[in-house]
Amino acid sequence: MRSWLSRPALLRTLVAQARLAIRLLRDRRVPWLVKGVPLLAALYLVAPLDFVPDMFPVLGQLDDLGVAVLALEVFLRLCPTSARTYHEAAIAQRRAYSPMGPTDEIIEAEWRRS
Repeated sequence: MRSWLSRPALLRTLVAQARLAIRLLRDRRVPWLVKGVPLLAALYLVAPLDFVPDMFPVLGQLDDLGVAVLALEVFLRLCPTSARTYHEAAIAQRRAYSPMGPTDEIIEAEWRRS
């Protein structure tokens, strides 16, 4: 019987999501409110209060890991789709970080007096 930790695909997926999250945290198109999700998770990890105290050998660390993974997933889901797909493609092409260029979000209009 194999442990779920022995599956390299799970670890690869977690590392890929963390790399994507780091790039998205640097992107100016991601709202500050969304960027607060990983910050709140980090504060929970360093706070002395836990759902399961760390004095329990395995369960205390597993709840911290669960909160970190949950916060990562929530952050990625709340990020704008255009920013996420841009950075996923950049990671797949092994490009260094660069901010997203302008998109088609500009509405051209003409001012008319009535």
